[in-house]
Amino acid sequence: MTTSAAPRSNRDICLATLRDTDRDRYLACLLAPEEKRPALAALYAFNAELARIRDLVHEPLPGEVRMQYWRDLLEGQSHGSSEANPLASELLTAIEQYRLPRQTLIDMIDARIFDLYDDPMESRSSLEGYAGETASALIQLASLVLSADEAKRSADAAGHAGVAQAIAGLLLLMPLNRHRGQVYLPLEILSATGLNRDSFLAGEDKRRISAAVEAFAGLGRDHLVKARAAGPVPQVVFPAFLPATLAEPVLKKAQKLGAGIFDHSLAMPQWRRQLRMAIASITKKI
Repeated sequence: MTTSAAPRSNRDICLATLRDTDRDRYLACLLAPEEKRPALAALYAFNAELARIRDLVHEPLPGEVRMQYWRDLLEGQSHGSSEANPLASELLTAIEQYRLPRQTLIDMIDARIFDLYDDPMESRSSLEGYAGETASALIQLASLVLSADEAKRSADAAGHAGVAQAIAGLLLLMPLNRHRGQVYLPLEILSATGLNRDSFLAGEDKRRISAAVEAFAGLGRDHLVKARAAGPVPQVVFPAFLPATLAEPVLKKAQKLGAGIFDHSLAMPQWRRQLRMAIASITKKI
């Protein structure tokens, strides 16, 4: 006699999806209070779903269709039952349980449309706006899940930490994005170092490319300094900042390598990332 395994719950599916798509935020989830994990996993898996759309489509239009599904869901215009999609179901549950602002999630979708195209990032302020509506917003949403009251006190730190984290992430992905013809490095920085989009993508002027990469990483480090200067993050919401604690080593290494980031990986081994987050969860320092 054979018995079938019990069906997995939406929460289990959501957490397993996060483990496969964003291992760092998955660990941050496990380092958060147990009762908060389902909502955090839903937020983080939603973010990972948006971030990987470019990897799943060959043209922008199918990507926009995928994003429209999530926009419709958040605006209450979903087609069919959300129960058919475990992530959608868990995301709506988290929104209702913690009264999360739907517009912030919709803005996150709109910001991610940039990922589908090869238009260059125009300016530092454009980059900071993109990071603010993606990485910074995700930290703030996670903070609201952990403590709505304390989240207000850490809003400034979340804003700057998110920009630092986003720049570190873009540096990690820069070899892939360059291969695709995507340039997230602001044209302002490229111009200041004597480059433009085409010469950066060509990759021949190592000296100027190094200067541009160093300036880009330096911008990330500036925001990290500002995040720390915003004051101590309340202990109860600190788990929301754990993924951002991985930014500094990437930013420092990028400044050192310059154009060498196209030949040498910036990524720390998984065990070091886990250890860094585990220590940060104790010290409560970004």
